[in-house]
Amino acid sequence: MSPIIRHSLWIVLTLTIAACGSLPRGAALKSEVIDGAEQPNANFAVYQVTKAFLPSVTQWPVIGDQNFEWISGSTGSNAQIIRAGDRVDVIIWDSAENSLITTPGQRTANLMGMRVSESGSIFVPYVGKVRIEGRTPDNARQLVQRQLEAVVPGSQVQLNMAEGRVNSVDLVGGVSAPGSIPMPDQNFTVLAAISAGGGVQNGLTNPQVKLVRGQKIYRTSVSRLYENPRLDTRLQGGDKVIIEQDRRYFLSLGAAGAESQFPFNRDKVSALDALSIIGGVNDARANPQGVLILREYPATALSAGTRGPRQERVVFTIDLTTSDGLFSARNFTINSGDLVLATESPVSNTRTIFGLIGSAFGLVSIATN
Repeated sequence: MSPIIRHSLWIVLTLTIAACGSLPRGAALKSEVIDGAEQPNANFAVYQVTKAFLPSVTQWPVIGDQNFEWISGSTGSNAQIIRAGDRVDVIIWDSAENSLITTPGQRTANLMGMRVSESGSIFVPYVGKVRIEGRTPDNARQLVQRQLEAVVPGSQVQLNMAEGRVNSVDLVGGVSAPGSIPMPDQNFTVLAAISAGGGVQNGLTNPQVKLVRGQKIYRTSVSRLYENPRLDTRLQGGDKVIIEQDRRYFLSLGAAGAESQFPFNRDKVSALDALSIIGGVNDARANPQGVLILREYPATALSAGTRGPRQERVVFTIDLTTSDGLFSARNFTINSGDLVLATESPVSNTRTIFGLIGSAFGLVSIATN
């Protein structure tokens, strides 16, 4: 090959490499993402995650479906309480020969499956309506017997109760045996209902308890109930309990161990937890000084003081090469919807350029030969 052609080929290859404004890589550089943050018209803010910064960010609003409201536990009666809709069996014993309620040779009158009316009453022959709602079965039995004795002296009453809808709760899903569960007493708790339903289904990541009571929804995790018995709240008739997988998630992109959407595997996920879940960062590509967490706040969260970010769009930067960065990452809480971005190391670009130059040498050598 003539010297002119060889030099021309070198010039073309050099210009081609120089023109590669975006070299082949899988993630942005840290400088590219945060460039322009200090400009007056910047539409995002950058914060370094350090020990000095953590007290400020803990006062910021929590976003991403993490503000759960729950009802603390309390103690109720161990007795059953009769409610409208329950069914009762009333058995009246009377041995008198001329009884008003039994026939000759018969010793009992059986009033089976009587439904407690909306007004809380049942009908007893020769007595009329007897209001038993709000009473225990034994207290209701005594009331019926007192009123019946005025008509049938010497009679004795037996009363059995079967819970209706108002004295039951619904296990809608997330347990081995969902369905309607009768409340045996007024101390029937969420964990007792889950146990009655066969326990939490296997395979649910950080299972959550959703309690629907009237028009309100309360949520917490099953692990919190296990760890703190005071949160094992009493159920009320008509409550609906749903066990479901934690719906919160965070994203991972860039030079990370894995790029995907990851569910929360515990109630509180720190930045170090998130890095562990995604398999860390790529040893050959990632910039350990440039782990970024991207988060978007609502406009209502903005504040000029320390109780909110300066911009709706926020980039948190973590340096994994310092002890302060590592300890601070352990105490920095990930919010649902956060993006964990492992930026590319500048060394990767250098390697790419050297690779292209090496290829160029090979092409020139082939062309020369």
